[in-house]
Amino acid sequence: MAERRVKVGWAEGLHARPASIFVRATTASGVPVTIAKADSNPVNAASMLAVLGLGAEGGEEIVLASDADGADAALDRLAKLVADGLDELPETV
Repeated sequence: MAERRVKVGWAEGLHARPASIFVRATTASGVPVTIAKADSNPVNAASMLAVLGLGAEGGEEIVLASDADGADAALDRLAKLVADGLDELPETV
């Protein structure tokens, strides 16, 4: 299982707009990905409600994971998106 640990780069955390950007990027990757906070159960990273339900705050570490083909490249892109706190989807996602 491929895994990336990353700190949330959005000051407001994974709420509303940042969560929407993240979920769209996850869906666009075509790879099933889970997201979790430390010591919590992973949830579907392509589900807006699941991502919002995490309550991940800015600066908090999250874990992205997948065991699908292409997981390493997808997780690298998603981890960069989260760490950089991008306001829009990069064209490479």
